[in-house]
Amino acid sequence: MCPLADLYLSIVLISLFFGLAFVYAGRAILIGRVAHARTDADGGSIFVNKAAMEMVYWVIDPFISFIAALRITPNMVTMGSLIPAAGAGVAIGFGYFGLGALLAITAAFGDIIDGLLARKTGLMSDAGEVVDAAVDRYGEMFLFGGLVYYYRGHDQVLFIVLLALVGSFMVSYATAKAEALGVPAPRGAMRRAERGTYLMAGSAFTPIASTLFANSPSLALRELPIILSLTIVAVVANISVVQRLAAIAAMLRARDAANAAKTPPAGSPFDDEAMATKPDAPVGMV
Repeated sequence: MCPLADLYLSIVLISLFFGLAFVYAGRAILIGRVAHARTDADGGSIFVNKAAMEMVYWVIDPFISFIAALRITPNMVTMGSLIPAAGAGVAIGFGYFGLGALLAITAAFGDIIDGLLARKTGLMSDAGEVVDAAVDRYGEMFLFGGLVYYYRGHDQVLFIVLLALVGSFMVSYATAKAEALGVPAPRGAMRRAERGTYLMAGSAFTPIASTLFANSPSLALRELPIILSLTIVAVVANISVVQRLAAIAAMLRARDAANAAKTPPAGSPFDDEAMATKPDAPVGMV
């Protein structure tokens, strides 16, 4: 693919997004916003608002019944999404950010569709959730892998990529650790959907910036969108990790303190070990 084709692809993607946003905004004004169980449960955040999430589900929902009619299973969609995810990493690794954005968006749609399809067809299962979570991690690592390869000769930007990668991994780790320890996972910022949104948007806008500033000697200017997106993810994700781990530690301390308060002190009349070693009272004594 030539750079010009990559630029045209970026322009089409961005135009399509803003066109859908315009149509959805008109629909929201005339008819009302589209309620969806998943967006209501998530609520959106400062980094990806609820209206944007509603628009995505509004676009995808009509296709779910069609996909189910084709007897495509959620696991098929999940595993299939690995292909465009890997392609996105390869495309970005060779500097085709427009193509990378298109493939990453395709993989993201697959990630959304598999859950909706599982609910519609009644095929939800813990095993399917494990597969879905594993594929999500691989998909994200493919994207970061492409960025690491592309910026391997630029130490400063590579450091930002690695910092974003560490923050992304640790946000997921903090959530998984909270669930494993039996405490509510803190919500926090820069969850996977938010990270993906910023990286896909940054990738989509990068060919435009590269064209506008093609004669600039500054890499930061030529590739400002993706570098800015990576910086936001790196900073916010790592701050979120610290907040999440602090919240988890506080909940665990509170739980331990509550459990300790319920445990009778050793040697008390209600301590099982003390009762077991206490001599029996003489018969007839009250």
